[in-house]
Amino acid sequence: LKEENAVLRSKINKLQILSETQAEKLRKLEKKLEENKIKEEKEAQDLEAMVQHVEQNLQLMTKRAAKAENSAAKLRQENAQLQAELRNCRLEEAALRAGQAGLAAAKQNAEVALQHLLRVTTSSRASIRQLMSGAESLQLIADLLKSIDRISEVSEDGQ
Repeated sequence: LKEENAVLRSKINKLQILSETQAEKLRKLEKKLEENKIKEEKEAQDLEAMVQHVEQNLQLMTKRAAKAENSAAKLRQENAQLQAELRNCRLEEAALRAGQAGLAAAKQNAEVALQHLLRVTTSSRASIRQLMSGAESLQLIADLLKSIDRISEVSEDGQ
């Protein structure tokens, strides 16, 4: 019985040692589990913070994209207006060039007309001089005829 008791006590000691070892393993595993929980919570918090940060960046990029789209629309509209102005300027330039060509032709025509007028004026002056000379000659003849009439009247009266 003593021997059996000794065996049983030995088994109990072994079981107690085994139990303590398992209890120690259980404590270590519980501690590791707690550490893992804390680590997972921290990772979850970090992940949540990262998700929030990504969401904020996404909202910011969405706002920037909307601004860029608005800016692009305004620039397209401004570009269309500038294209219309450019077409108008080109048409105006063509009209001005045509006007300048017309102006040059009108200027040349005016120059030709001026030369013609100057020739006509010179010719007219010469004709006027001739007419004046002719008028003076006619006046002289008229005066001469009056004198002859007086002489004839005096001679008829004096006979």
